[in-house]
Amino acid sequence: MTSNPTTTSHHLSPAFPGRAPWGTAGKLRAWQQAAMDHYLERQPRDFLAVATPGAGKTTFALTLASWLLHHHVIQQVTVVAPTEHLKKQWAEAGARIGIRLDPEYSAGPLNREYHGVAVTYAGIGVRPMLHRNRVEQRKTLVILDEIHHAGDSRSWGEACQEAFEPATRRLALTGTPFRSDTNPIPFVEYAEDAEGLRRSVADYTYGYGAGLGDGVVRPVIFLSYSGNMRWRTKAGDEIEARLGEPMTKDAVSQAWRTALDARGEWMPAVLRAADQRLSEVRKAVPDAGGLVIASDQDSARAYAKLIRQVTGEGPTVVLSDDTGASQRIEDFRHSTDRWMVAVRMVSEGVDVPRLSVGVYATTVSTPLFFAQAVGRFVRSRRRGETASVFLPTIPTLLSFANEMEVERDHVLDRPRKESEDPYAEEADLLKEAEREQNEPDGEDDQLSFEALESDAVFDRVTYDGADFGMQAHPGSEEEQDYLGIPGLLEPDQVQMLLRKRQARQIAHSRKKPDDEADLLELPAERRPVVTHKELLERRKQLNTLVSAYVHQSGKPHGVIHNELRRVCGGPPSAEASAGQIEQRIAKVQEWATRMR
Repeated sequence: MTSNPTTTSHHLSPAFPGRAPWGTAGKLRAWQQAAMDHYLERQPRDFLAVATPGAGKTTFALTLASWLLHHHVIQQVTVVAPTEHLKKQWAEAGARIGIRLDPEYSAGPLNREYHGVAVTYAGIGVRPMLHRNRVEQRKTLVILDEIHHAGDSRSWGEACQEAFEPATRRLALTGTPFRSDTNPIPFVEYAEDAEGLRRSVADYTYGYGAGLGDGVVRPVIFLSYSGNMRWRTKAGDEIEARLGEPMTKDAVSQAWRTALDARGEWMPAVLRAADQRLSEVRKAVPDAGGLVIASDQDSARAYAKLIRQVTGEGPTVVLSDDTGASQRIEDFRHSTDRWMVAVRMVSEGVDVPRLSVGVYATTVSTPLFFAQAVGRFVRSRRRGETASVFLPTIPTLLSFANEMEVERDHVLDRPRKESEDPYAEEADLLKEAEREQNEPDGEDDQLSFEALESDAVFDRVTYDGADFGMQAHPGSEEEQDYLGIPGLLEPDQVQMLLRKRQARQIAHSRKKPDDEADLLELPAERRPVVTHKELLERRKQLNTLVSAYVHQSGKPHGVIHNELRRVCGGPPSAEASAGQIEQRIAKVQEWATRMR
């Protein structure tokens, strides 16, 4: 989001000021107080607050609502949330500070004991005029939680516009990058940038980096697993590939789905590793919990069986957003149970602060969903807590993990090039919220294939934008080095420990005989994970540099390529890995510089 830098709160302590704010029992965090001050100074009709998941958007919004009610600026509150579970969560949070919201409201006059209602975007879409009449009758603050959902469909956006256009005040909240399409989001301001594109303008932004510095959110350790995948295509061809190696988009999709098949070896190995990590974390944080995010209900049930086999305990399983599911989430939140398994739509906004370990077992590959999923694990309760998220070695996911601190604006007027748009899948994902239960879900439209076989290999740890570790077999001493990182560490201690453990791995590897090196014996930073397209671009770059060096040195192309292979090692360029290509690029650049 575009925001005024003076509205951030890097310079404030996490608990400023030292007094209880309006209607709450505790202290506001620094960013919450700074956002409050910014709002009260301007008193705008519309206000967009962007704060990283886990930072406390709900507390900020309800504290502001309390102030506006107390000063008679408004007479009632309407909260619009993405899901049934979240509207109940809002009602419970409101009750704790004296704002009573009815999460069961459907029609008619509101009981006088309530200060307002909590509803879903889907509910607004069905009856926009009911809610317009309510806001016309009394001065209303509308809180639009995760405002990007107002753009899930044209009908939802139009319904929100129709229902809340007369509202006295509107507070829009979001914790993740906005949608990538070019549909304007209701009540969001847009301004032209230097390129003439209209970008969303946030009134206050509090990013993950700021939250990490303030101790408001936990640092995240991403542990990724590679492995060999084998599957049969619709045409009957058997294909084998390794996760993390450059592949076409279709092959990546099928290899990824093969890894997540509960009948293979990849998922059981990763769940065992995640459970070991959870056990380590629970030594310092006894109630720490884990969450497996599954693609669909069948997968969720299969993963639950695997977890029972691994731990001897059945996990909490959340299969849909019905009343029973909401209660199961709440029960898990207040328990000390180890694991919960849920389908992907439960990830957004579910408030279970004790979640510390996650397994990303879904093929959703949008930045929006990834940020929301990781957001379930970053809510900090005490200094030194870290979050651990396990995922497959997929280039898209690792790029998201490396870009945790990047903020994206919602851009209008963008040329529509679906084939090049890394966010394109997002539009399909968000349509699910509207779909009737008996509608086809599009699964039959995916490329048909049959998963045959998979295994798992520990690949790397991604932390603070850097990669650590060498490949290791599940259960090996090398893997245990990373699974056994203490559950309570300061961020700089995490990085120092990762460097030490990688150095130990490298030293151990050098002592092994060559015939024992059955895995790629290179540190992660020398094994870049790239897409098929990126690898082709790097090969093209190498060939361009070699051609330039031909003119500079007078040597033939073949001689230069052979010399690069001799010095850097590895196969011919057409078979070389991304890391090997990068080494050759650096070497030929070095040679060219010396000749100048």
